[in-house]
Amino acid sequence: MIIVDLTINNREQVSLKEVLFSGTNKSKLEQLLKEYAYLEELKKYQLKTNNKILLYGASGCGKTTTAKALANALGKPLIILNLSNIVSAKIGDTGRNVKFLFDKAAREKAILFLDEFDQLGKMRTNDDQDVGEMRRLVNTLIQLIDYFPEEGIFIAATNFYELIDPALLRRFQLKLKFELPTKDELDIYYNQLLDPFPLHLKSISRQYSISYAEVKDYVHTEMKAKIIAEVENRRINHKIHG
Repeated sequence: MIIVDLTINNREQVSLKEVLFSGTNKSKLEQLLKEYAYLEELKKYQLKTNNKILLYGASGCGKTTTAKALANALGKPLIILNLSNIVSAKIGDTGRNVKFLFDKAAREKAILFLDEFDQLGKMRTNDDQDVGEMRRLVNTLIQLIDYFPEEGIFIAATNFYELIDPALLRRFQLKLKFELPTKDELDIYYNQLLDPFPLHLKSISRQYSISYAEVKDYVHTEMKAKIIAEVENRRINHKIHG
């Protein structure tokens, strides 16, 4: 089995300071980091760290970035599952692929990150075209999560919480909901994104009721247009007056 085909190679280093969280999510993540900082003290009382985390909610609000930031903060390698290659048409292959990567994460004491978790952990219903295969896959996931060692961390993300099988949802000790940021939260993010640019370029029409990812794309597109226009104007003026 070729590991590179089942994972996404992403070495981007993200600091938790760069990620904007709601007050509730920030508090929960700070508690999680403290659990790992005081791991030995907790072990004296047979207390285990929370290492099964579900990130759910609106798209583009920081779920993947959170996984990267946690890996960086805890100094753990990050394994990102390549869902398009994990899922196989052959009966049983999807479960074997997932188990292979759970085992790899356990050996390496890594963070295993699975986005679009609803695609694998879909609620078992009689409406499924292949009920038997779906049940087997969900049962496999339940076992893998149950026996995943505390030295590793499993993080799943989904935009469709309601589609996930309840038996899987119960396995997650920590659930963080990501919602579209408020106007005030977006203004803070706009200010952060615009901070590196010269003052005369910072005046843009701000958009709201969108995700952090959409704001970032919008700001960068606006800045590129402004910078290019400024360079072109300088060239024109140089030709006229040069």
